[in-house]
Amino acid sequence: MNKSELVDSIAQSAGLTKEQAAKAVNAFTESVQGALQRGDDVVLVGFGTFSVKERAARTGRNPKTGEALEIAASKVPSFKAGKGLKDAVN
Repeated sequence: MNKSELVDSIAQSAGLTKEQAAKAVNAFTESVQGALQRGDDVVLVGFGTFSVKERAARTGRNPKTGEALEIAASKVPSFKAGKGLKDAVN
C-alpha cells in the first residue's frame, strides 16, 4: 500500500473526503518526524513505537575495489511493532 492508497482507505473507513484524509496523513507523518527530531519516542499502544536509535561508526568495504572505508556514526529511525499489531498479522 502506498501513500495515495492509504489516503483512499482512510477516507473510506472514516467517512472523510480524500483531501481531509490526505491532510490527516500528512499531519501524522509530520508530527512523528518532529517528535523524532526532538529525540522523543512516539508510542501508539497496541500498534507500535517509533524511536531514534544510535548507529555506531564502523569500517566498511567498497564492493567494487575492496578498499576499506570509515562509515560515520549516525542516528536512524526505528519502529517496533506492538502486541496488537503482531497479533493482527499472525
